[in-house]
Amino acid sequence: MLIPILAIIIALVAWSLHLMQQAVDRREFSLMLAGTLVAFSAAAMVAVYFLMGSYIGYVTGASHSSLSELTPLESTAWEFETEELEGVESLPALQAVASLKP
Repeated sequence: MLIPILAIIIALVAWSLHLMQQAVDRREFSLMLAGTLVAFSAAAMVAVYFLMGSYIGYVTGASHSSLSELTPLESTAWEFETEELEGVESLPALQAVASLKP
């Protein structure tokens, strides 16, 4: 998948440089603006490629088996510390969830 994206980015940069060269030759602002926009689109494609690569690596690296073994109460129990809830009498449900912590 890298090769087609790299080819598209190289084509966009080449097109951008061609538009900017024509803008200088003809002294037209609109061609320079078009070349700049094409160059920004190539840079945005590179940024999105790296961001999505990091995200996909993060998602595929997550352990799905360890998450499926936990019940919903056990998966949220780590958020609540029993020391924080000792003096709170109005939240018995939160204390019950915190007591499930192994």
